[in-house]
Amino acid sequence: MEEIKEKVDRLEYALMRLAYTQQKTEMELQEFKREMQDFKNEMREFKDWSKKNIENLNRQWGNLANKLGTLVEDIFAPSIDIVIKKHFKIAPDRIYTNLLVRKNGDELDLDIVASSVKEKKLFVVEVKANPDREEYVERFQRKLSMVFEYLPEYAGFELLPIYAGFSMKENTVKKLSQLGIYAMVVRGDILEIVNFDDVRKS
Repeated sequence: MEEIKEKVDRLEYALMRLAYTQQKTEMELQEFKREMQDFKNEMREFKDWSKKNIENLNRQWGNLANKLGTLVEDIFAPSIDIVIKKHFKIAPDRIYTNLLVRKNGDELDLDIVASSVKEKKLFVVEVKANPDREEYVERFQRKLSMVFEYLPEYAGFELLPIYAGFSMKENTVKKLSQLGIYAMVVRGDILEIVNFDDVRKS
């Protein structure tokens, strides 16, 4: 009889342990579900935040691209005189911004043109909000090939092309150097030609 009682006690203890373990597992499962729900909520909030910020960033880039003329007039044009004096030791006697020349039904638009009659130098500056796009560099090359056709009054001048942007990747600067085009970027609050020596050597 004592043996049976002992077995019953053991069985009751085992059932109690099983019930405790089951209850603990259930509690842990509920906690895990709560944590997963919190994680889902955080991810949803993060996705909403990311979407809003990406949309805002895209709007800012769109506005920046739409205001390219403002970039030319407000940032690059006012300092081009200083940059030319610093790097080329020349004081331009004429500076034009957003110059549009029409000829025989076609047209050539140039962001900035600066010239020195005395030194017979002609600076043509192309400003881009996103200067690292290869097609922009190629388009600038095509413009340069037509400069003297559209501006015959500068025939015989040395053409000095400058390609400008807020910043520029190293491979873009390298390509410009190989093409004999000066690369100009914004550094702090000044404009700087970053490949001056490389173009001069070529």
